[in-house]
Amino acid sequence: MTRTEHDERLRRWRLVLGGESGADGTGCALAGTDAAMDGALASLYGAGSGAASRGGSRSAGLGASAPSVARWLGDIRTYFPSSVVQVMQRDAIDRLGLSALLLEPEMLEAVEADVHLVGTLLSLNKAMPETTKETARAVVRKVVDDLEKKLATRTRSTLTGALDRSAKINRPRHRDIDWDRTIRANLKNYLPEFNTVVPERLIGYGRASQSVKKEVVLCIDQSGSMAASVVYASVFGAVLASMRSIATRLVVFDTAVVDLTDQLDDPVDVLFGTQLGGGTDINRALAYCQSQITRPADTVVVLISDLYEGGIRDEMLKRVSAMKASGVQFVALLALSDEGTPAYDREHAAALAALGAPAFACTPDLFPDVMAAAIEKRPLPIPDMATHQ
Repeated sequence: MTRTEHDERLRRWRLVLGGESGADGTGCALAGTDAAMDGALASLYGAGSGAASRGGSRSAGLGASAPSVARWLGDIRTYFPSSVVQVMQRDAIDRLGLSALLLEPEMLEAVEADVHLVGTLLSLNKAMPETTKETARAVVRKVVDDLEKKLATRTRSTLTGALDRSAKINRPRHRDIDWDRTIRANLKNYLPEFNTVVPERLIGYGRASQSVKKEVVLCIDQSGSMAASVVYASVFGAVLASMRSIATRLVVFDTAVVDLTDQLDDPVDVLFGTQLGGGTDINRALAYCQSQITRPADTVVVLISDLYEGGIRDEMLKRVSAMKASGVQFVALLALSDEGTPAYDREHAAALAALGAPAFACTPDLFPDVMAAAIEKRPLPIPDMATHQ
């Protein structure tokens, strides 16, 4: 190892461990930008922040004032990449109780916006002063627009293909033949001596039309733990609503049920129409969704919830069973986010699985494939690690 490599390793350890100039035996003193980076880390992770220091005597802190926090936010955006900034912001909100300071316009303007920040703002929506609401909407708008750009194209293309394949026809022209389905439907006509299948019945893709082919009901738990899922579901709801072949309904619930379908042209309006927190009554929400179904065989109901039911459990399960028996494709997602395996009610998840509706966590990248499978009435692409057996 060269001298330069050795010094760089000591420098990195010094930033990790914190402490004073001779921190933890490294003998490495910091100056300039390195000292400023260490100060920003100490403000959040040092002993003075209210969190235990792991390796030294970091003693700085952010203090309970918007100006000091705003300066700190500016510092970390200067010294660290965006992905690290977002992690540090979330830690600051959680560890230092800074939620109230997000009600300050100057704070919001300094923050690196992401899905988690949007969830925090939505949870503070009712307490937000009028002077802050315009800034908060701008922050939420930026995150939503970025998500829509990222998710919309693939979602539309994946679901358009699924809609066309689900509308199969039996007398297709040659270019419209679905060869996979045709071969599977005619395997009984296999002629071993010629090593071929005689296709007595042709199955083709349906032609795209302007008519509604499928109805999708997104039923979203707006309890506080589901914040990121609410954000992603609202964006996907707006994308689905923009497709003429899909009639989309978006319903949010806690102990009450609110239909936000008429706001689906703007997911920001949808998000500010939610009220994160409170209890949960899945049974009541599903009862409302069930009452809105007019074409069960062409309907997909997506329940997004951690399944901690505060209503009538047996009635909830009866409704799911009844919907499935009528031809509804029922999808239960424990979360729609990138946050990893969520906490959820395992007993209720097992009960749904026994009804043929396994509950699993779904990432935004996987959601279009899940919806495509539901539309085509084929097995869902359930992630192995997230599936409740």
